[in-house]
Amino acid sequence: QVQLEESGGGLVQAGGSLRLSCAASGRIFSSYAMGWFRQAPGKEREFVAAISWSGGPTYAADSVKGRFTISRDNAKNTVYLQMNSLKPEDTAVYYCAAGVVTTVVARTYNYWGQGTQVTVSS
Repeated sequence: QVQLEESGGGLVQAGGSLRLSCAASGRIFSSYAMGWFRQAPGKEREFVAAISWSGGPTYAADSVKGRFTISRDNAKNTVYLQMNSLKPEDTAVYYCAAGVVTTVVARTYNYWGQGTQVTVSS
Protein backbone atom coordinates (compact mmCIF):
# COMPACT_ATOMS: atom_id res chain seq x y z
CA GLN A 1 0.00 0.00 0.00
CA VAL A 2 1.12 3.54 -0.82
CA GLN A 3 -0.06 6.67 0.96
CA LEU A 4 0.03 10.03 -0.81
CA GLU A 5 -0.49 13.49 0.63
CA GLU A 6 -0.67 16.68 -1.43
CA SER A 7 0.23 20.15 -0.19
CA GLY A 8 0.96 23.61 -1.53
CA GLY A 9 -2.46 24.59 -2.81
CA GLY A 10 -4.02 27.95 -2.11
CA LEU A 11 -5.41 31.16 -3.54
CA VAL A 12 -3.40 32.99 -6.19
CA GLN A 13 -4.10 35.75 -8.70
CA ALA A 14 -4.07 35.11 -12.44
CA GLY A 15 -0.54 35.15 -13.80
CA GLY A 16 0.93 33.96 -10.53
CA SER A 17 2.76 30.76 -9.65
CA LEU A 18 2.24 27.90 -7.24
CA ARG A 19 4.24 24.78 -6.43
CA LEU A 20 2.40 21.63 -5.38
CA SER A 21 4.08 18.78 -3.53
CA CYS A 22 3.05 15.16 -3.06
CA ALA A 23 4.74 13.16 -0.32
CA ALA A 24 4.64 9.36 -0.55
CA SER A 25 5.00 6.74 2.15
CA GLY A 26 4.27 3.06 2.78
CA ARG A 27 6.18 1.62 -0.19
CA ILE A 28 9.23 2.35 -2.30
CA PHE A 29 8.41 5.63 -4.00
CA SER A 30 10.87 5.18 -6.87
CA SER A 31 9.03 2.04 -8.04
CA TYR A 32 5.97 4.01 -9.17
CA ALA A 33 5.03 6.27 -12.00
CA MET A 34 3.40 9.45 -10.72
CA GLY A 35 0.65 11.61 -12.12
CA TRP A 36 -1.23 14.81 -11.36
CA PHE A 37 -4.94 15.12 -12.10
CA ARG A 38 -7.43 17.86 -11.36
CA GLN A 39 -11.17 18.18 -10.97
CA ALA A 40 -13.11 21.43 -11.20
CA PRO A 41 -16.64 21.85 -9.81
CA GLY A 42 -19.19 20.13 -12.05
CA LYS A 43 -16.52 18.59 -14.29
CA GLU A 44 -14.86 15.21 -14.62
CA ARG A 45 -11.37 14.54 -13.37
CA GLU A 46 -8.79 15.36 -16.05
CA PHE A 47 -5.16 14.58 -16.66
CA VAL A 48 -2.59 17.27 -15.94
CA ALA A 49 0.90 15.73 -16.01
CA ALA A 50 2.76 12.46 -15.43
CA ILE A 51 6.31 11.27 -14.88
CA SER A 52 7.90 7.82 -15.10
CA TRP A 53 9.55 6.00 -12.21
CA SER A 54 12.96 6.96 -13.58
CA GLY A 55 12.12 10.64 -13.95
CA GLY A 56 11.64 10.48 -17.70
CA PRO A 57 9.85 10.78 -19.98
CA THR A 58 7.26 13.27 -18.77
CA TYR A 59 3.85 14.11 -20.19
CA ALA A 60 1.62 17.15 -19.88
CA ALA A 61 -1.89 18.01 -21.03
CA ASP A 62 -2.14 20.49 -23.90
CA SER A 63 -3.97 22.92 -21.63
CA VAL A 64 -0.98 23.24 -19.29
CA LYS A 65 1.97 22.49 -21.58
CA GLY A 66 4.56 25.24 -21.35
CA ARG A 67 3.16 26.47 -18.04
CA PHE A 68 3.26 23.45 -15.71
CA THR A 69 6.26 21.21 -15.02
CA ILE A 70 6.23 17.88 -13.21
CA SER A 71 9.33 16.59 -11.45
CA ARG A 72 10.27 14.12 -8.74
CA ASP A 73 12.90 13.64 -6.09
CA ASN A 74 13.04 9.94 -5.28
CA ALA A 75 15.46 10.51 -2.41
CA LYS A 76 12.76 12.60 -0.72
CA ASN A 77 9.82 10.43 -1.86
CA THR A 78 8.22 13.53 -3.34
CA VAL A 79 6.74 14.58 -6.67
CA TYR A 80 6.19 18.23 -7.58
CA LEU A 81 4.02 20.26 -9.90
CA GLN A 82 5.37 23.72 -10.64
CA MET A 83 2.53 25.87 -11.98
CA ASN A 84 3.34 29.16 -13.68
CA SER A 85 1.19 31.71 -15.52
CA LEU A 86 -1.90 30.46 -13.73
CA LYS A 87 -5.32 31.13 -15.23
CA PRO A 88 -8.78 31.14 -13.63
CA GLU A 89 -9.59 27.97 -15.58
CA ASP A 90 -6.84 26.19 -13.64
CA THR A 91 -9.02 26.40 -10.54
CA ALA A 92 -9.63 22.85 -9.30
CA VAL A 93 -8.79 20.27 -6.70
CA TYR A 94 -5.44 18.77 -7.67
CA TYR A 95 -4.79 15.10 -6.97
CA CYS A 96 -1.55 13.16 -6.87
CA ALA A 97 -1.61 9.54 -8.07
CA ALA A 98 0.79 6.58 -8.19
CA GLY A 99 0.75 3.60 -10.54
CA VAL A 100 2.80 0.93 -12.25
CA VAL A 101 2.63 2.45 -15.74
CA THR A 102 3.03 6.07 -16.81
CA THR A 103 -0.28 6.95 -18.48
CA VAL A 104 -2.73 9.83 -18.92
CA VAL A 105 -5.74 7.74 -17.82
CA ALA A 106 -6.91 8.11 -14.24
CA ARG A 107 -8.26 4.55 -13.93
CA THR A 108 -4.78 3.09 -14.50
CA TYR A 109 -3.41 4.59 -11.29
CA ASN A 110 -3.60 2.53 -8.12
CA TYR A 111 -3.17 5.06 -5.32
CA TRP A 112 -4.51 8.56 -4.79
CA GLY A 113 -4.05 11.43 -2.41
CA GLN A 114 -6.95 13.40 -0.94
CA GLY A 115 -6.30 16.45 -3.09
CA THR A 116 -5.33 20.07 -2.55
CA GLN A 117 -7.41 23.08 -3.61
CA VAL A 118 -6.00 25.56 -6.11
CA THR A 119 -8.02 28.71 -6.70
CA VAL A 120 -6.96 31.29 -9.29
CA SER A 121 -8.72 34.65 -9.13
CA SER A 122 -9.12 37.05 -12.03
